[in-house]
Amino acid sequence: MLVKVFGSAVYGVEATTITVEVNVASGIGYHLVGLPDNAVKESSYRITAALQNNKFKLPGKKIIINMAPADLRKEGSAYDLTFAIGILAASGQIKAENISEYLIMGELSLDGSLQPIRGSLPIAIQAKKEGFKGFILPEQNAREAAIVSGLDVYGVNNITQVIDFFDRDLDLEKTVINTRETFFKSLDNLEHDFADVKGQESIKRCMEIAAAGGHNIILIGPPGAGKTMLAKRLPTILPPMTLQEALETTKIHSVAGRIRDNIGLMAQRPFRSPHHTISDVALVGGGAYPQPGEISLSHNGVLFLDELPEFKRGVLEVMRQPLEDREVTISRAKFTVTYRSSFMLVASMNPSPGGYFNDPGSPVTSSPYEMQRYLSKISGPLLDRIDIHIEVTPVPFEKLSEERKGESSIKIRERVTRAREIQTKRFEALEHINYNAQMGPRQILEFCKLDDASKNLLKTAMERLNLSARAYDRILKVSRSIADLEGSEGVKGDHISEAIQYRSLDREGWLA
Repeated sequence: MLVKVFGSAVYGVEATTITVEVNVASGIGYHLVGLPDNAVKESSYRITAALQNNKFKLPGKKIIINMAPADLRKEGSAYDLTFAIGILAASGQIKAENISEYLIMGELSLDGSLQPIRGSLPIAIQAKKEGFKGFILPEQNAREAAIVSGLDVYGVNNITQVIDFFDRDLDLEKTVINTRETFFKSLDNLEHDFADVKGQESIKRCMEIAAAGGHNIILIGPPGAGKTMLAKRLPTILPPMTLQEALETTKIHSVAGRIRDNIGLMAQRPFRSPHHTISDVALVGGGAYPQPGEISLSHNGVLFLDELPEFKRGVLEVMRQPLEDREVTISRAKFTVTYRSSFMLVASMNPSPGGYFNDPGSPVTSSPYEMQRYLSKISGPLLDRIDIHIEVTPVPFEKLSEERKGESSIKIRERVTRAREIQTKRFEALEHINYNAQMGPRQILEFCKLDDASKNLLKTAMERLNLSARAYDRILKVSRSIADLEGSEGVKGDHISEAIQYRSLDREGWLA
């Protein structure tokens, strides 16, 4: 008897429906075809044990399972439940009248319980597009799949529940969530808050400007100055994610298997902080079966690279193109996948190998030459993509011992959101530009016009501080963000003078 059951495969962040044809006929043997990988091939052992432990059996006949389209590589253990239900239906052990109306996925344990799968959100989106009535999957993934309205989602714990659903017409409990209500309720549940940061008012101001214009930023300072603490709080002052951004972000994390159990839509902007020993493939994505890397997992959020000079130079260089294109494309012989990677880069570093400034009172001091050699580990083209450089100094005892709390992240975020709204309106006619950091030479010329006094101020600063040529555009972009925070139509002299302070690494003799 031939039965067709439906599963799904995920390539990039999109799903493709897989038709699983199960034929049980006279003879002997178990044959699985359709380009399965080793994890798919091993499913026969899991299925056999799961059926036996739930009072069913693998029929002692010739079983042929074809996964169509047969020219696409199938990977992972998520087809166990699909195969098992197909085998039971094809061998006449259960009824199969409406089995084709449902998409069935899940990894089986030997006792018949189900383990979570990856990519349930893109699978659910594709199932709805193709008109499936429902999606049966492990309970741990049910809330994630239930984000998709118009599709019945059934989260199950054991294969017996699925068997009873088809064979005995026992109802399964639908997983229903109000996507919008859940999303908006979670927007202000902030894990970190700028109110916890003592002192560092100038750095907070700098990070507010970075958030307002989407500028990449590097923090330079000795150990214990608060660089990591500040970086962790940056996502909390970025504008709240839109529903579309939340869906994009959740899809990427779903494909990577990074969604926590019983979590539906991701409402908070991601914060990723990979260790400096990371490989280039782990950072940008790839592998034999491509998976999203850290830069894609940071999409719509923040990528924090602590101790930037400690990263391998080759690893940092592969980020250059994704920083410009806001996406990364991974090509293989038979297919190409593209992952979105629009993130804010926040980097931190010590000013010297010993970690401290050139201060005789510090525990470890380094000569100006050692500091310069340490800084030179970061390439010019990468620094070129970082708009703001700021020095972070240790917080004095008086500030640390203050009981008064600082300004909250929600208050700062309100100002940032207003500035972003100005930019959204400004760039509404431009397809690939959403905020100031993405401006090119034409937009800078159009939207960052200076009066004669501001031009003279910028010229004087560049000459006296020996600022490099690449600092010019960056100063204008940051000035535009400062003006937007103030609600100013034009860029003024005080905006320029503040932006000049945020180019520390461009100054000759900075370490002298």
